[in-house]
Amino acid sequence: MGENAGPAPRLEPERHAAAGNHDRFLLVRQYLLFAGMWTRASWQYRASVLLLTMGQFLATGLDIAVIKVLFTNVPRLADFSLAEVAFLYGTSATSFAVSNLLFGSMERIGERIRDGSLDVMLVRPVGLLVQVATDGFSPRRLGGLAQGLGVLGLAIAGLDVPWNMGRVLLVPVLLTAGVALFSAIWIIGAAVQFFVQQTAEAMNSVTYGGNFLTQYPMSLYGRQGMRTLTFIVPLAFLNWQPALYVLAKPDPLGLPIMVRFASPLVAAAGLALAAAAWRTGLRHYRSTGN
Repeated sequence: MGENAGPAPRLEPERHAAAGNHDRFLLVRQYLLFAGMWTRASWQYRASVLLLTMGQFLATGLDIAVIKVLFTNVPRLADFSLAEVAFLYGTSATSFAVSNLLFGSMERIGERIRDGSLDVMLVRPVGLLVQVATDGFSPRRLGGLAQGLGVLGLAIAGLDVPWNMGRVLLVPVLLTAGVALFSAIWIIGAAVQFFVQQTAEAMNSVTYGGNFLTQYPMSLYGRQGMRTLTFIVPLAFLNWQPALYVLAKPDPLGLPIMVRFASPLVAAAGLALAAAAWRTGLRHYRSTGN
């Protein structure tokens, strides 16, 4: 009897861990199924999808054209070379493009609430977050991702920095953290629309505006602007702080060196806040009665 009783306390945590892993796998599977469904539907009009993808590639390319024009008039921008600014642009654009591909459709939730179609989603045996995130999923957003990756690749090739293992490993880390932070912003923006439905444009100013702000050296915004973007709206952790380490630049605010590596922690906190905001918004929702 005593021999059989020993391992029992460890079984419950193991079951919870297995259940948690199964739930995460199920959510990913559901997301891929819904995204695939929307992609197959849009692919019925191949020419339209290809033209829209190319259009997005060219539209986002206008931003890097503006940066190139700036450097025809000045040799450096806030003590950053063209390759260094391109690195900031490439990391921001790539992270934003991935998050936009995954969660950009969540800005449409206000429309779903107003026309009552969110009620239909709620009765389906699939997580609402998955349905809203894949609502109208389209591969055309890959155009922005291709453009961001292209600029990032050229920037890395042109950087004159002492590459070491730490800098090499930090690049994918900052990209992943950037995707997580942008994704958290998309989810929080969707959650706000449960309370105030006419806020899609305001939230877009945070998502698209955040992408624009992080494409340039934050020292352009002055010390007060940098403090705001570090401690109040932590966009500095999207790419600015880790990029200072990769580019071997001093921090204009004089923050400790460990702040350069805090992006994963800030991203985790952002996702936790987004999850709490989403659950709160969902509890606040009242059916339209459809």
